Amino acid sequence: MALASTDITSILKKEIEGYEEKLKLENVGYVMQVGDGVARIYGLDDCLSSELLEFPENVYGIAMNLEEDNVGAILLGSDEKIKEGDVVKTTGKIVQVPVGKALLGRVVNALGQPIDGKGPIATEHFRPIESSSPNVVERQPVKEPLQTGIKAIDAMIPIGRGQRELIIGDRQTGKTAILIDTIINQRESGVYCIYVAIGQKMSTVADVVKTLEDHKVMDISIVVVASASDPAPLQYIAPYAGCAMGEYFRDNGMHAVAMYDDLYKHAIAYRQISLLLRRPPGREAFPGDIFNLHSRLLERAAKLNSDLGGGSLTALPVVETQAGDYSAYIPTNVISITDGQIYLESDLFNAGIRPAISVGLSVSRVGGNAQIPAMKKVAGTLRLTLAQYRELASFAQFGSELDKFTQAQLAKGSRLVEILKQPQYSPVPVEEQIMAIFAGINGYLDDIAVDKVRSFEREFLKFMREKYASIGIEIKEKKKLDQELIPKLENAIKEFKQNFVKKG
Repeated sequence: MALASTDITSILKKEIEGYEEKLKLENVGYVMQVGDGVARIYGLDDCLSSELLEFPENVYGIAMNLEEDNVGAILLGSDEKIKEGDVVKTTGKIVQVPVGKALLGRVVNALGQPIDGKGPIATEHFRPIESSSPNVVERQPVKEPLQTGIKAIDAMIPIGRGQRELIIGDRQTGKTAILIDTIINQRESGVYCIYVAIGQKMSTVADVVKTLEDHKVMDISIVVVASASDPAPLQYIAPYAGCAMGEYFRDNGMHAVAMYDDLYKHAIAYRQISLLLRRPPGREAFPGDIFNLHSRLLERAAKLNSDLGGGSLTALPVVETQAGDYSAYIPTNVISITDGQIYLESDLFNAGIRPAISVGLSVSRVGGNAQIPAMKKVAGTLRLTLAQYRELASFAQFGSELDKFTQAQLAKGSRLVEILKQPQYSPVPVEEQIMAIFAGINGYLDDIAVDKVRSFEREFLKFMREKYASIGIEIKEKKKLDQELIPKLENAIKEFKQNFVKKG
């Protein structure tokens, strides 16, 4: 049926009234040079620093250098398909990654894309990888412990929720083992774990993921991977992506721990990018802003005040040293940013003292504030006793005759060293740590042979679980050793010791 002319007129009028001119302004440039994960672009006049840039073939980049006549950008993907003359557009955004509980149990790359073959991640929440850290008013003091389950750490170098504690040592000294044990110990603590693997072999990362799955803690963990085969720009943004994922939990009143393994490889990736962008090299060829690189990452760890939900993000960065040189550039930088360090020594590791923690060089600047009162009470003198023992032991190997007091100190120290030894992947609950250290520090092991100390501890804790479970529960609930509990614990130790000596 033909439309009347009046109908056509009214339709046209309606269309004209409803017509809005949608002008889209695009800032476009052209690739001048590309290679090694870096591109130089001409013509991006309104480009912002750290802005996300769109290249052909669905490749993105980040604007790093804003120079007079060009922009230097790093590519978050392969540069093989990008060539000279290609069009580059600004996006007006910075790099974002998906965040939220949907990522738990998943292995993702530095852009938050799944690489575990378990399908897409269903989350509506995204966060920029860079954000400012909470200010002083928004924070509260670190006072709640993050239990690692490792006796030597929880007793002498305690870590609190919201703290930044560096784990430093040569390769193959057990740095990653401490991180994995800490994750395993969070099974029932309500702390979510983000493990960021930077510059590692994929086979190593696969082993870590398998270990977490075997111990049934993958469902409280997110693994972010920028492996050795990934381009340097992805290794550079990986820890920031992991930090953004942890901040989601922190800002929503939950608790998370972010582990960066390791920041030395991260610094090397950044050095590679910087030198390719023709930034001037400084000490050890690192660029001048390498300190800022790590400080703006680690400052984001915080314990928020009650008004903001009281959530926390703890940072456990790892730095690998070369031949024990902890006075090198990157180690000293990260030591000065963090609230303490756990120093692992090759000599101790090779001598069978594992975890190979150096008591003299390790420190927690939060200290007893990050311990429950019961642990504070039993472990108060432990650190000093062990430090004195190490000094005496190195001195005693040159002398033949020692006085009785020195012999007693050496005997006690050697037994405490045995008590603090711990096999991998077997974190100990805090109440059992307290009972074992209480026995060692109060001289109940002084007449037990050194080679029997570990079996004594193992059987003693089993005895306590089976016969005096109430003592452990009381320590856990009260969080302190009061005048009622101490005699009960002493009597239980004496009773067990009689049976152990008879059996032995």
